[in-house]
Amino acid sequence: MIVKLNNLLKRIRILKKRKNKIVFTNGCFDIIHSGHIKVLKKCRDLGDVVIVGLNSDSSVRALKGSRRPINSERDRAEILDSIKYVDYVVIFNELTPYNLIRMIKPDFLVKGGDYKKSEIVGKEFAKKVITVKMLKGRSTSLIIEKLLNK
Repeated sequence: MIVKLNNLLKRIRILKKRKNKIVFTNGCFDIIHSGHIKVLKKCRDLGDVVIVGLNSDSSVRALKGSRRPINSERDRAEILDSIKYVDYVVIFNELTPYNLIRMIKPDFLVKGGDYKKSEIVGKEFAKKVITVKMLKGRSTSLIIEKLLNK
């Protein structure tokens, strides 16, 4: 379900009262690939409710450059929402999900293995931080590079 932050926070309060384990991950998810699916599946394996923080179009541009995102935030959110491992998608405008994680306070914060645990934004608000080993050769940047060099 694609939700606004205030609605998500209301739902989280209820879910936590019911002792549901909340799992959070985030990213641009510009071109979905098997590496993304691996991370999302790991999220589902860890808990009851999976929340994906999705970078807005403006934050993707600021992070990745003027040629990104390839897909609009609406399209990226709809694709994520269709993946069976994902319960909630919330779009955020900041460069990092720090404030989002601070408000959600997940049981698990999950990121790809290209991040060192010590560098993961918002780690102090999660009960546990998990990194998922990257799949070699799977990244949106590599897909775009491959397409441009054909």
